[in-house]
Amino acid sequence: MNLAMGRCALLFCLLLACMRAFAADVPYLSGRITDNAELLGAGTKEKLNALLKAHEAETGNQIAVLTVPSLDGESVEEYALAVFNAWKLGQKGRDNGVLLLVAPSERRMRIEVGYGLEDTLTDVAASRIIRNVMTPRFKEGDYEAGIAAGVQAVIGQVAGTDALPADPPDSNSGDTQKSDSLFDGPDLPLTERILFGAFIFGIIGLFTVIGIVTPGMGWFLYFFLIPFWAMFPIVVVGVKGALILLGIYLVGFPIAKLLVTRSSWYGKAQNDLKTKGSARIGGFTLGGSSSSSSSSWSSRSSSSSSSGGFSGGGGSSGGGGASGSW
Repeated sequence: MNLAMGRCALLFCLLLACMRAFAADVPYLSGRITDNAELLGAGTKEKLNALLKAHEAETGNQIAVLTVPSLDGESVEEYALAVFNAWKLGQKGRDNGVLLLVAPSERRMRIEVGYGLEDTLTDVAASRIIRNVMTPRFKEGDYEAGIAAGVQAVIGQVAGTDALPADPPDSNSGDTQKSDSLFDGPDLPLTERILFGAFIFGIIGLFTVIGIVTPGMGWFLYFFLIPFWAMFPIVVVGVKGALILLGIYLVGFPIAKLLVTRSSWYGKAQNDLKTKGSARIGGFTLGGSSSSSSSSWSSRSSSSSSSGGFSGGGGSSGGGGASGSW
């Protein structure tokens, strides 16, 4: 069983490595506005570029905008950080750069903030810009207005000239609805959630089935697996989803166990364990001591096969900022 788990873990790591190999590339830094997703008109690009250029001349802060058609399976946080550090936004030693990233295919965006501006453009402030300034316009399909408003809000925040709109008092819509979603888990792309789900539910599901069909040690596995069902599913389905699955497990396992114990093959297996020290269930041999204090599984056949004049100034970011979706 340990060998099988090791192979599953190795396969999972190889699949993740393959996904990373095909992750989105960092685009060439062609200017303060890099609109690879073609969301902005020529007039808007010109105005935003002039605005960002004037802000940089006055403060030294480097703010860049990047739109990409797709993240190609990469998380928005990892991709934004990779772009920020590759472009080296901000002045060296001051780390006063900001990247505003929008990926319309995944409906994801992020404001990545350099070390030197984290006290001014805090994670909370960046989150409010995304939630209250950009998201409402994006939901209406007006990417141009959303990006322009987001850029102006970022400039206003780092310059200390504009106050951010506060969160609405009634939080029963927007992001709160998403946080109430059954699948509101960690920020992972769908492909990674599927892979994590296959790995996690494959392992704990297998042990759950073993616990149900195994005489003797089944109830030990029932209590042993409770913390695993309580914590691991959070990665895939979020807290509420994990609570629902835990409840199903706590109720479903005993019911399934009691139903199985009434079957003839279960009684025969239990009797064989007591009299012969081993029993066969579904093509597997269950072996145990005469006292039935422990048991182990083995297979029937034991095979062992096993440039626009703009460039970064050397700044860096440690992952500060905020992400959002619409």
